[in-house]
Order: sequence, then structure tokens, then C-alpha cells
Amino acid sequence: MKKYLVTGGAGFIGSHLCDYLLGEGHKVVVVDNFNDYYDVRIKERNVGDNLDNPNYKLYRGDIRDLDFLKNIFQDEKLDAVINLAAMAGVRPSLENPILYEEVNVRGLMNLLELSKANGINKFIQASSSSVYGNNKEVPFKETAVVDYAISPYAATKKAGEVMGHVYHHLYNIDMIQLRFFTVYGPRQRPDLAIHKFTRMIAAGEMIPFYGDGTTQRDYTYIDDIIDGVVKSIKYLEKNEKVYEIFNLGESHTVTLKEMVETIEKELGIEAKINRQPMQPGDVEKTYADISKAKKVLGYAPKTQFSEGIKKFLTWYNGMNIK
Repeated sequence: MKKYLVTGGAGFIGSHLCDYLLGEGHKVVVVDNFNDYYDVRIKERNVGDNLDNPNYKLYRGDIRDLDFLKNIFQDEKLDAVINLAAMAGVRPSLENPILYEEVNVRGLMNLLELSKANGINKFIQASSSSVYGNNKEVPFKETAVVDYAISPYAATKKAGEVMGHVYHHLYNIDMIQLRFFTVYGPRQRPDLAIHKFTRMIAAGEMIPFYGDGTTQRDYTYIDDIIDGVVKSIKYLEKNEKVYEIFNLGESHTVTLKEMVETIEKELGIEAKINRQPMQPGDVEKTYADISKAKKVLGYAPKTQFSEGIKKFLTWYNGMNIK
């Protein structure tokens, strides 16, 4: 049995990871600030089934609060840190870049400093496919130069990778940085396209359709992401002197037009389109080369996009909070 700190553990990806770790008999310590970025009732629902589990402990607070975190690190005797907490979203980061720096960079540094001080040398950090920007070489490989971010959000994620390497190099913290590619599925945030479009199409509202519909995303189903995170944890625990970056995607692209058509088909409702220009900060394509994760971790995504949408809609239709 291990004890893991999962920051952002009440969120979309974090809550699924906690469910998995608890199911394997581990102890999970969650830090989440339950901010108002979206309806807090969604996060409350995400954690509700675990609150009575003796292996689950929830701390409500912010990773920017160093004193708050110090008490947790001192009290919990953690085996590893999995940092999924972040200010999310490309477009909102253009409006408030300082907040994104404070959470995504300073918050990470607090966790790294406390890991160093408490002898915790296993650390997983959530990065993002956004670090690739509009890279012309596809599919995106971990070895690509990622110095040309086009949003503050992407820049903070690149900064997190670089800072993580500093702590690996200086303080022997074994670390894996995971570049997530457009994660979707049950519990998905309501501001993300699949959830947002589903809600608006079902309500007969106009959906914002940016560009000509040819932008592409490597949509990755939540179960496949959790598979990659768990295999990363196991790899860290079996190996030393580790600093690795892995893409976690499906290695299959879906256009915006195809995404909308798939939701239309499953709902049986035709979308009302409000065509708009491309938005600042949006990339043209995300497309993961996952050969490294397959070889090193045994990562094996399985969920076809149409199947994933069906599973998402099953969850959505059973959710009282839309």
C-alpha cells in the first residue's frame, strides 16, 4: 500500500485517478481548492462517493498556499506526488496570465520545494499538448522543440517541465511529465468543447464554431489517460534517476466538423452553427506520437472516438447538473 498526494483530485482527471488508486487498495490524499472556474457542485459530486473511505482524505486548499501545504506534507508521510492541479484553459489564460503563472508555476514550485524538504523523490506532473504550439512536424514527438508557445497557459506548462528538470537534476527527484492530449469522457469540465456542445445542441442553442471546421484534435478518452498515469506511477516506483516526458494521446485526430457530427448523430439532433473566426491562442492541430509511451510504459489506448462519445453521453444523460 502506498500513499499518494493527488492535487486537483476533485477535478475531471484527478477524481478518476483517485477512484482507480483507491480500488487498488492505496491511500489517497487529495488537495483541491474547489474554485469557481466551473460549477463547484460537479467537483462535490466527483468526490462524494469517497468521503467515507478510510483510505481517502480531502484537504480543501490552494497549492499557492505554502503554509497550508507544509502541514499536509508533515502530517501525511507521502510516497509520491501527482500534481494535476492547474488553472486550466487556453483562452482564459489570455485574459489573466498572472493568475496562470501563480497557480501553474508557483504552485508547482511549492510542491517541488516541499518534496525536496520531506525526502519525497517520486513526482508526476501534468503537462499539456499545448506546449507544441503550431508545430508543423506531426505527429508531435517529445523530442520536438517546444519553445514557441502561443498562449500563457502553454507557456506555464512548458515552464513546469523545465522547472521539474531542475529539481530532478539538483535534488534527485525522479519525475515524469505527462503531455495530455484533449482529454474527454465522464466528469469532463463543462467548458470543454464536447461537454459544452452536447449541452448546447441538446438545448437547441447555437454552438460557437471557430474557423472552417478543419482544426484537428487528438481526443483522448479518460480511461486511456488514467492507464497512462498509472503506468507512469509504476514506472517511477521501479526505476531511479528518471526524468521523462511522455505524450498521452490516442494518436488519431478528429476534426471539429467530425466531432460535431458525432455528437449530432448520438443525440439525434442537428446542431445550430454560429460560425466565428479562429480564436487567439488556439492551435490548428494536436496529434500525439505515442511510440515512446508504448515502448517505455506499455501505454495502450483502446477507446475509439465514437465509443467514447457514447460513454460520455451515458454519463451526461444521468447527471442532474448539466
